[in-house]
Amino acid sequence: MQGIRYNSPEKYICAPAPCRLPLEGDPLHHFKEIFRLTPARNDHHPAIRTAVGVGVPLLVLVLAGRIDLTIFASFGAFTGIYGRNQPHRQRLVHQAKASLLLLLFIFAGAVCAHAGIGPWGIVIGTTLVAGLGTLGTGFGRLQPAGSLFHIFAFGAISSVPSQPPVWQGMLAAALTVAFALAVAVSSRVHPGHRSPWTRPLAEPFTPGERKAILLDAVRYTTAAGVAGSIAVLLGIGHSYWAMVAAVVPLAGPTVTHRLGRALNRILGTTAGLGLTWVILLGELPPWALVLVIAVLQFLAESFIARQYTIAQTFVTPLALVSTELAHPSGPLPLIQDRAIETLIGALVGVLVVLAASGRDRTAGRPRVR
Repeated sequence: MQGIRYNSPEKYICAPAPCRLPLEGDPLHHFKEIFRLTPARNDHHPAIRTAVGVGVPLLVLVLAGRIDLTIFASFGAFTGIYGRNQPHRQRLVHQAKASLLLLLFIFAGAVCAHAGIGPWGIVIGTTLVAGLGTLGTGFGRLQPAGSLFHIFAFGAISSVPSQPPVWQGMLAAALTVAFALAVAVSSRVHPGHRSPWTRPLAEPFTPGERKAILLDAVRYTTAAGVAGSIAVLLGIGHSYWAMVAAVVPLAGPTVTHRLGRALNRILGTTAGLGLTWVILLGELPPWALVLVIAVLQFLAESFIARQYTIAQTFVTPLALVSTELAHPSGPLPLIQDRAIETLIGALVGVLVVLAASGRDRTAGRPRVR
């Protein structure tokens, strides 16, 4: 199949060459693919960068006695996740653009927290972030695409009741971003790891690409809004976890792949909750929790491109331990909320995927991605 690529090798727009409908193919083969562990491709390089990018700022804040700022640093460190396999100059530009979006939504979350917008305000705000973040990553050609990290950042920060002054939180986030950008190009000091300092090629968007990005924004907005609303109506805390889980299945080249992501998310989260319980049961001091976070970040990035279930096993405690470090609430309620809301979000995401697939088949063409 030939196609015009954008954002990542997984996404394409169908060219005039024949394309298969999303659900065609051997179902057993697709099921096996869900659990296949792909070969490693120097995954330890981005894993080390992201672990250092989050571990060092958090440790500095803990040693300085400013645990209240760690949540801002944690989300600022997400900068290092973008453009993981690109050459140095492209990675720096890529991450700089990604950091602007992250800082924007971190700021919005902090302002909303100080305004006390309440559970429904958080859902509405996070729903808007889901759409705007998807548009930003799409038209900015950022990878990972979508708004998962923006939903998490805005939802988590806006949910914390006791906040430091906005300027202090933003300073912690901005300094962490600057550190992550420095780490991203630090390997240039080693001649063997140095990539050519060439200018990234700017390719114009095709009409099909623009339409695909807009449709993605609609789907992310719908999935996040519905999942968050259900969580609030059921009286479950941390509604943004349901919203995060709802957008996970929306990424992927085919319907089968997206449904597999939902299953991966549920299985990985279940295993991760057990690991979270073990970690929090130890009642570790803050500095030890920071070291655990750095190790979990390394493991998550080591497997995120190879096997999503394994990666999610480490992402789950990474997210929960980071939240617990900044705002302790007790492990049992935290784990219960995460389990229930992951299931709600994944089911909502699956329904959105299936609805989108039905719309595309009714239109007589494969889904544009």
